[in-house]
Amino acid sequence: MARPSSFSHALVAVLASLAAVATMVTGTGSAASALAAVTDGASVPAQLHAEVGPKARPKAADAPPLAVAIESLTPSYIPKHGSITVTGSVTNNDDTTWSNINVYPFASSAPMTTEAELVEAAASDPLLPVGDRITGAGYYDTIAKIEPSGSAPFSVKVPRSALNVDAPGVYWFGVHALGENDQGRDTNADGRARTFMPLVPSGTNRSVDTALVIPLRREVSYAADGSLEGVARWTRTLSGGALRSLVDFGAAAGSRPVTWLLDPALPDAIRQLVAGNPVRSLAPTVAGGADNEGASPSSSATAVPASPTSPTTGGTEDAPAPDAAEVAATAAGNAWLDRLHAALGQKQILALPYGDLDVAAAAAHDPALIDSARSRSGTVLEPWGLRMSPAAGSPSGYLDQVGIGAIDPDTTVLVTDRMFGDDPPGVANTAGHKLVLTSSGAAAGGPGPGHRRSIVSMRQRILSEAALRVLSPDNTPLVVVLPDGWAPPSSTGFFEGLDVGWVHLTNVDNATNRTPASFDSKDLDYPRWQRNRELVAANFLAVDALIQAGAALQNVLSRNDRIGSVVADQALNALSYSSRDEPDAARVRTDRSRLWIEDQLGKIDISAPRGVTLSSSSGKFATTITNGLDQPVTVRIDAQTQGGDLTIRGPAKVSIPANGRTTVLLTADSRTPGVHNVTLSLTDCPEDPANPAQCTGTTTPLGSADELPIRSAQVSKVIWLIIGIGAALLFGAILVRFARRLRRARRGPLQPDPEAEPAPEGDPAAEAADEPAR
Repeated sequence: MARPSSFSHALVAVLASLAAVATMVTGTGSAASALAAVTDGASVPAQLHAEVGPKARPKAADAPPLAVAIESLTPSYIPKHGSITVTGSVTNNDDTTWSNINVYPFASSAPMTTEAELVEAAASDPLLPVGDRITGAGYYDTIAKIEPSGSAPFSVKVPRSALNVDAPGVYWFGVHALGENDQGRDTNADGRARTFMPLVPSGTNRSVDTALVIPLRREVSYAADGSLEGVARWTRTLSGGALRSLVDFGAAAGSRPVTWLLDPALPDAIRQLVAGNPVRSLAPTVAGGADNEGASPSSSATAVPASPTSPTTGGTEDAPAPDAAEVAATAAGNAWLDRLHAALGQKQILALPYGDLDVAAAAAHDPALIDSARSRSGTVLEPWGLRMSPAAGSPSGYLDQVGIGAIDPDTTVLVTDRMFGDDPPGVANTAGHKLVLTSSGAAAGGPGPGHRRSIVSMRQRILSEAALRVLSPDNTPLVVVLPDGWAPPSSTGFFEGLDVGWVHLTNVDNATNRTPASFDSKDLDYPRWQRNRELVAANFLAVDALIQAGAALQNVLSRNDRIGSVVADQALNALSYSSRDEPDAARVRTDRSRLWIEDQLGKIDISAPRGVTLSSSSGKFATTITNGLDQPVTVRIDAQTQGGDLTIRGPAKVSIPANGRTTVLLTADSRTPGVHNVTLSLTDCPEDPANPAQCTGTTTPLGSADELPIRSAQVSKVIWLIIGIGAALLFGAILVRFARRLRRARRGPLQPDPEAEPAPEGDPAAEAADEPAR
């Protein structure tokens, strides 16, 4: 802190002596009060009070003994006549008691007239002298005593005439708290609070279009089974945290126009909480016939007992009673949705890409997801039927050139004015895209040492930014996106303080309905630190794999046509701007969800015989498919062989009942003899709309596979020739023998040969020769 000049020291010494005399004469009041009395209410330079005292005590800039908070400021601007009332509280952060605490208002004498000055002032050292303390009788409040960790209220009313200000612009305004402890008292401020107050001439007949944008975005993370993580955290933010505070804040606007910037995935997630936070359901979503409806004619289905480890995927017959955390989450979610519905009313709603997609990263790694997320958000907020307009914007307000180019030109793109240098316009056009510039200064809040984004600090900063714009010849519109994660504890006095003649509250569309300034997208500032925070390719690969797995699961389930879109919605949330804070954790959650789906698909198993031998070039064999899910499924059998000498034919798709088994006949065709190794696997079967009996598009393996050898025992042509010749010789010999017998029969009985020896008695041959032919 700067040391005062010798003249200032001398002046203060005289004033201090007079104050001491006054104290002895009156016998009452503190030295500071006596000093105020001696000066007859005249303003004394603030640095004199801050530097001089009989027992000056050094104060730590980051830990003042007294913390002062301004809780209301009425009116919110410097009026032409009347008075200004400021109320708030003083908290004792010290370990000793403070007493006789005087709370004085102060104001600067020279205005700030540029936004750059406001930025510098908001970032200034809280101990820097910025105005003159007003010490006139009746212009300050006194707190008798505050114990350690205790607080006490104050209220100060200052007449307009006590402020020696006339020039238009923005002035410092605040309060100093001066007290005494066991070390005595001095004129240093033991606590202070600062804010801004605009002065706009009462005859001003202009107004600045001002749009307040209330963002509703939050990290939405899912467990592997599709249930929401962090139920207790959800309950806190919905019942009294940031989400509830923002909705209450927007509702407090009443009939005043505000604009909502909404991620539609957020109310969807909260509806899941309200429904009991269920896991992903495989239960039917479409009507169906018998479990084996559509089964191939070459297959036969039988039911098998359900596995005791099968997850419950439909019905609530044995569902456990909700615990206290689920009951609290349901109540908080219901109340929040009702409050949101009422607050949205007929206000403008800007819909972010579903899941609050990291647009810059998506443009670099998977541009198609931008259109998918945009389409998923839609233009109507269901089930309320409220109209929405497409929008894009990051929490920081930065968006790179590639990201802007990847967005549909009809989208409202909100970007920070920090991308446009020292003299940003209100609306810009780059490469055919309309960019709405938001005020980074207004969103930053007020100056320290108090809470920079308290309800009063935020209002006064917004009002001051508007005042500078209305005093500027350009009259640039003011669009303020309230800070990401802001949790206003109250909205009391906020909108009422904006009800001034030179502020025209409106929505974003109306405020920016003007000719935009042209900018080359290459001239826009997209800092390296923003580039480094973008999600990387691995996150997008993980999400693509999860979406593909979800689509395969839907293709397999015969009666569920929603599980794929549910999985896709959950996958998009893993690519949100919130995931930038912990990209590896987001990727791990995505992989776990994919593994959960693959585990469900793995419960559908195929079993092939140990081996097959073909007696010809073609033959049939049986294979068995078992469904371990408690829902009917439809699959396709894919056969892979080594080389192209063997082909496997079978039904286009196979239906298996819930917890059932199906035997399927396949046909093997071989062109060459030998042993062929065949791998049979199961895939999903995307239905062909034109021919439901067929699969269409690219199929996805389900994980189950089995191998078998097929032996083709084809006989060669030479062997068949030999067999043919042998058969011909056999039948020829039979014919010759038959012909000889026939001729013998026609010649009659044989005549005995006189020269032949007689046959022995009982010789069968002789007896047969003597027997006449018959």
